[in-house]
Amino acid sequence: MSPGLAVDGLTLPASVETTVPAVGEAAPDFELTNQFGEPVRLSSFRGQNVVLVFYPFAFSGICTGELCEIRDNLAVFEDAKAAVLAVSVDSKFSLRAYAEQEGYSFDLLADFWPHGSVASDYGVFDAESGMARRGTFIIDRAGIVRYVVVNPRGQARDLSAYRDALAGLDQA
Repeated sequence: MSPGLAVDGLTLPASVETTVPAVGEAAPDFELTNQFGEPVRLSSFRGQNVVLVFYPFAFSGICTGELCEIRDNLAVFEDAKAAVLAVSVDSKFSLRAYAEQEGYSFDLLADFWPHGSVASDYGVFDAESGMARRGTFIIDRAGIVRYVVVNPRGQARDLSAYRDALAGLDQA
């Protein structure tokens, strides 16, 4: 059995290797409920760039720091004509309280049931701990993955890498 796929210092198990969408592949479509109970479908964002951010849990330290950094730099994403969709395995009720507490104006999506199914489709679900790994996928206007990063547990992602990846997208 191969050791797996190395993505930004994290070696994913070989069983997960085939499910992490690679740069240049079509992003798996999905529909999840946001913090307001509204359905959000990835394919409805065609014609717009998307930053899909998987994170372990609402109200946790590193996750809050990362999402607050996105909140505080939302203009970077808006300038790139990119929607931010943040996904965790929490329920929509937890996500609504979290969004209200932290002032998040972007969608927080509940990958609650079936538990972690979208995170699994993106190869970032950790079945042992029942949470999503820190994975980010930048998807272009045509629905093609243009950037992928999966960070090890406990390591925050770098916002400047998002800026660089967004700068390379067609924003017409």
